[in-house]
Amino acid sequence: MSTFAAFGIGLATRSVGTGKILDTWFPVIGTGGDAGGAVALARLLDHEGGSATLPLPPGILTKSELPADDEVARAVTAVTSVTTVTASTRTERVPVATFLGDLHDAPVDAHDVYLRLHLLSHRLIRPHGASLEGAFGLLNNVVWTDLGPCDPESFEDLRLALNAAGHRVTVSSIDKFPRMTDYVVPAGVRIGDADRVRLGAHLAPGTTVMHEGFVNFNAGTLGASMVEGRISAGVVVGDGSDLGGGASIMGTLSGGGSEVITIGERSLIGANAGVGISLGDDCVVEAGLYVTAGTKVALPDGTVVKARELSGGDGLLLRRDSQSGAVTAMPRDASAASWQGLNAALHAND
Repeated sequence: MSTFAAFGIGLATRSVGTGKILDTWFPVIGTGGDAGGAVALARLLDHEGGSATLPLPPGILTKSELPADDEVARAVTAVTSVTTVTASTRTERVPVATFLGDLHDAPVDAHDVYLRLHLLSHRLIRPHGASLEGAFGLLNNVVWTDLGPCDPESFEDLRLALNAAGHRVTVSSIDKFPRMTDYVVPAGVRIGDADRVRLGAHLAPGTTVMHEGFVNFNAGTLGASMVEGRISAGVVVGDGSDLGGGASIMGTLSGGGSEVITIGERSLIGANAGVGISLGDDCVVEAGLYVTAGTKVALPDGTVVKARELSGGDGLLLRRDSQSGAVTAMPRDASAASWQGLNAALHAND
């Protein structure tokens, strides 16, 4: 019996001119492969295990014993009925089934990467629950438009043809990663500006991402959180924490190092502040203060340490002395502090 860690039934968009895979949307995904319709489908497609993406030919289910009301059978029927060629964008949509052998192994192609991003945004796995090593090299740069993904190599000719036909195409971005809401709309969240949340973001129920908030892929929240600043790739924010307006948490992309930054529960990073170290539970970083691993921090006993030595600590109040300018850290009494946590009514995102 074929076994696998995850599967997806989807539609891949391919450039007619170059054959590039521009995206893959998976309306049905799941984890585990030891039971259910996904195993029967894998058997039909002669999937022998490991990670692979296989085309879904029309009529594939005529050879199957899957009941028509099975979720996988319904998805296969739906995607194989889609008209594959879209002349207006010079793309074709191809029905596929993707199987992932081991989530800890690096992805093997663009379909594989897209399925892992779907698993994250559907909250079937947490950030860092699957390897995304080499993902950038497997994805193609895409022109994201109101008509769907387009190939950058031929886009200006395409734009001219569309304008001649009476359609002024709108470009939202040119990137390898699309916005999450075009593929996944998780329950129990609010997002002020969908352009600022990438596919692969993990937003727990109760999360509110305000208009200036940003959440990258393989990052996000594990509980009700207020996001008015930037959650960079790889960063995880705990339940009840607040990232203030313009605040930033250092990620691991673009030479930012390999340490994964985490923010614990019930912590506050003030407006225009930031951290390059992890915070534990019940911490506060003063507005406007950016604390990196090498920041010199004065402790109550008079000693001075680098902030990396405080990384992950609970109950810290980090602030700058308004007279000396020195960065200081002191124990924080959460019961007596002025910040008492999130407003529960604001995060009941029903």
